[in-house]
Amino acid sequence: MANPTQAAGGRSFLQAVSTVTEEALSPLRIVQMEGLAVLKIIKHCEEFAPTLVTGQLLGLDVGSVLEVTNCFPFPMREDDEEADADGANYQLEMMRCLREVNVDNNTVGWYQSCLVGSFQTVELIETFMNYQENIRRCVCIVYDPSRSNQGVLALKALKLTDSFMDLYRNNGLTGEKLREKKLSWVDIFEEIPIKVSNSALVSAFMTELEPESPVSQCDFDRLKLSTAPFMERNLEFLIGCMDDLSSEQNKFQYYYRNLSRQQSQQQAWLQKRRQENMGRKAAGEEPLPEEDPSNPIFKPIPEPSRLEGYLVTNQISSYCSHINGVSGQNFNRLYLMKALQED
Repeated sequence: MANPTQAAGGRSFLQAVSTVTEEALSPLRIVQMEGLAVLKIIKHCEEFAPTLVTGQLLGLDVGSVLEVTNCFPFPMREDDEEADADGANYQLEMMRCLREVNVDNNTVGWYQSCLVGSFQTVELIETFMNYQENIRRCVCIVYDPSRSNQGVLALKALKLTDSFMDLYRNNGLTGEKLREKKLSWVDIFEEIPIKVSNSALVSAFMTELEPESPVSQCDFDRLKLSTAPFMERNLEFLIGCMDDLSSEQNKFQYYYRNLSRQQSQQQAWLQKRRQENMGRKAAGEEPLPEEDPSNPIFKPIPEPSRLEGYLVTNQISSYCSHINGVSGQNFNRLYLMKALQED
């Protein structure tokens, strides 16, 4: 006998559950942030700049959209066990208070400030992995106050790629594993587009607050010709990253030199052992094994992790993009000023 619900074009319970599961597994396409959450993040980061700060993101995970509806800052604290326990209690108490007033209290990630785009660190990856243990999809919102002072809202949403997380969990960040998975330095982080949304009432209120003049002071600030301090700091950080990359390359050169030396020693030892076995066979004795695990030359040399080198390369690419963007804007301003002077 046919199910009347299915005959009428409905779906069974199992079909509905499978559909929900497929929606839950859909990739994250966009991070939708409430204007209130964006303003809270900017206010917290700007007030304590250049000190780096962090805070919790709250919201909902709906299909391919991660909604960030609210946030709260973490208190400034020292790095010790007692402070960590106090920080955890503070987070739980804040989320309990928000739940009592019917505010979204689901953790969807965290936000942090950075200095001239320097956020790609091992600590960031470890924080991601800790969040991933309890939250399947989480993001980190990074805000750069120094770049925002140049007339750009330097706000980006980041997540780790699935392929990188699998390798990191299995301690597979070696040259062989990375080549096997075809993972390069650009495959560590994935940037998710951010969409800022406001309710209809907030949008109407902001329209009322708009000045009658079409030009504001902020528009004039964008025409400033002097961006030397920002460029200078970017170049300083870029030079520091180049030094770090050079030290990482020296580390691998040292590893490969040791590996080549060990292989030469193994070949010499093996040749000597084979000659000795030929003499033992001629004398009618049992040959000795051609490998001796107790010998230090047969102990494998651990390969250094390539994570630091990948992160430094990522950071260099970020600084180059900043310098390229700012220098391009400077050239546009100079051409504009030249045209105005000629007129």
